[in-house]
Amino acid sequence: MPTFYRRAGRAWRGLASHDYLSPTQWRRRVLFWSGAIVVGLSAVLFAKAADGAFDLFRMMASHGWWVPFVVTPAMFALLSWLTQGALRATRGSGIPQAMAALKVEDAGFRHRLLSLKVAAGKMALTLAALVGGASVGREGPTVHVGAGLLYSIGRRFGFDDPTAAGRFILAGSAAGLAAAFNTPLAGVVFAIEEMAGAFEHRMSGTLLTAVIVAGVVSLGLVGNYAYFGTIVAALPLGRAWLAVLLTGIAGGVAGGIFARLIIPSATGLRGGLGRLRARSPVTFAAVCGLALVLLSLLSADGLYGTGYAQARDILDGHPTTGPLFGGLKFLGNLASSLAGIPGGIFSPALAVGAGLGENIAQLFPGSDLSAVVLLGMAAYLSGVTQAPLTAVVISLELTANHQMAVPLMAACLLARAVSALFCPVPVYKALAQNLVDAHEAEKNREAETT
Repeated sequence: MPTFYRRAGRAWRGLASHDYLSPTQWRRRVLFWSGAIVVGLSAVLFAKAADGAFDLFRMMASHGWWVPFVVTPAMFALLSWLTQGALRATRGSGIPQAMAALKVEDAGFRHRLLSLKVAAGKMALTLAALVGGASVGREGPTVHVGAGLLYSIGRRFGFDDPTAAGRFILAGSAAGLAAAFNTPLAGVVFAIEEMAGAFEHRMSGTLLTAVIVAGVVSLGLVGNYAYFGTIVAALPLGRAWLAVLLTGIAGGVAGGIFARLIIPSATGLRGGLGRLRARSPVTFAAVCGLALVLLSLLSADGLYGTGYAQARDILDGHPTTGPLFGGLKFLGNLASSLAGIPGGIFSPALAVGAGLGENIAQLFPGSDLSAVVLLGMAAYLSGVTQAPLTAVVISLELTANHQMAVPLMAACLLARAVSALFCPVPVYKALAQNLVDAHEAEKNREAETT
């Protein structure tokens, strides 16, 4: 009998120590799920506010051709001035900040990049950028906000050791992208391919549930929708498959050049632009805003905002943008990115790719226009980010189209390979490494003065 009790005691202790019965693990799961709900709500609110912010810009611009000449440079200058100090971490898309915080296990560094103040500032200043007509998106900022919210929630309830905090950052980033585009699978792939670089088995269930919860919140509030609507497109085997080759090469070249141009450098053209921005950041940002306005005069629909409406029209086969839209939007995105103001590049990149795909589709008059445009969108996004799996999955989920999976994979893999010839280090990783290097340099200076 004593043997039976000893065995029963050991069995109970083993069962009680299992993750599924651990109070600590359940506390963490509840926090993940609660945080994912907050991220989903924030993403939906951010999306609605972004639409309203850009509508406000269009309303102002409707009062005269001269309005953007006043509003856009002034807003670029204001945002540059506001992000010189405590809100410096709100600059750019926000994905590099989340990646850098995931890489460096330093509480102070992570707090500077992901605090609630930074998350709130990111949302507010991105909306301000859209009020100013900037060619930026909200998806990257939503990733930043998602990472900041879950990180802050985890710290608030005691999960502040470096490993636990990193898990909250990763799950928040994935949930942010999933809720921003209403693409749950893309959120998981993004976390694996772009944020973590490898799939950690212990995180699989937690990550998936956080993404699913955020996706369900978005689904419940805005319905079961595809970002660009349901696009019926196919690319049968034959001559039209040459479009895969052309979009892959063109998307890789253009995306690689764009990525290389927005990564800071000490030499060449980028070095000169960097020195100009460092000397007079506010003036430099205003000039970038003016450049965006001047470029917009050459486009029938302008280059302001995310480019969602133009990309949707091109995908639907009713383009109103003209043959130069892809190239002009490329330059408009470049002007907005170089200004250093808050805002992402995902949606604007899809708009560039749509214009690129429309141009290539003219070479294949008998092919499905929507299919070639979708190839161009995915290939250019893959060229910019060098994350081909994320580009494929996002493109499929945004259009509720699964017939294009194989040609999209081929075009995106080719674009990623070509892009690497122009930009050897993926853009988000390079920008994140710059943040890490700046942090290390600051630590070294502090060590030398003590």
